Amino acid sequence: MRLYAMKRFHIHLVSDATGETINSVARAAIAQFEDLEVVEHFWSLVRSERQIDNVIAGVETNPGVVLFTLVDRVIRERLENGCQRLQVPTVALLDPVITVLSSYLGMESHGEPGRQHMLDAEYFGRIDAMHFVLTHDDGQSLQGLNDADVVLVGVSRTSKTPTCFYLANRGVKAANVPLVPGCPLPAEVERLNDPLVVGLTTTPERLVEVRRNRLRVLNRGDETDYVDLEQVRDEVRAALRIYAKHEWPVIDVTRRSVEETAAEIHQHLVDRIGGEVVVSTRIGKYGAEPGA
Repeated sequence: MRLYAMKRFHIHLVSDATGETINSVARAAIAQFEDLEVVEHFWSLVRSERQIDNVIAGVETNPGVVLFTLVDRVIRERLENGCQRLQVPTVALLDPVITVLSSYLGMESHGEPGRQHMLDAEYFGRIDAMHFVLTHDDGQSLQGLNDADVVLVGVSRTSKTPTCFYLANRGVKAANVPLVPGCPLPAEVERLNDPLVVGLTTTPERLVEVRRNRLRVLNRGDETDYVDLEQVRDEVRAALRIYAKHEWPVIDVTRRSVEETAAEIHQHLVDRIGGEVVVSTRIGKYGAEPGA
């Protein structure tokens, strides 16, 4: 046990695929500690003994914790043995989950590197969802809204576009429509039947702050109704009346990250179709998060 707290350390993230999962897990874990200076070393698409030897050499140069998602037994044993020799800790992130699933299902895992990134229907579903977002961003192509899984409605700067892109990465076809002061809700939105429509809101004070920052980035003056607090309050109240009229679920994004907003929207989708989303290993309508 250490008698002092480390404030700076190296962490090596080793994956036989793109490294998305290991990166997300590492960031989530590191966020639980304050005042850390972390030097991250990414080793992706590691699938040969020569590549592992390069990783081990890198760990020897900059000793630190090694997190890995390697399914090939020969490759991973070579890494573990090398790290043991260097006396650095290793963590196999996928092992506990794969072990539990294998035991529960009564079958062995495939052990194929990058299997979760195969160009299957799920992958193409995410690409299709991305194209859908691009085509239906900010009220474009209103005639195609009924093909969406989700339509987000909200005043300007309520994170509609980034939330749509995050959902698209999970295979959700998302569109967004802005509420413009003095303009009625588009008739195409009024007539929607199939998509889940969600209203996004935030506090007027926070909205003014975000809008002022946006205007500064664009080098524009901020003496406009766009950032007038009373005008913004009217905008927010008008939007809430529209949501209430249509009985749309409302999400307050004031203190939420895009990921948290998307997670709640996804839960609304789950609830809407009966409490579960069945994701096949071949295809799932809403897709699965990318793997390692």
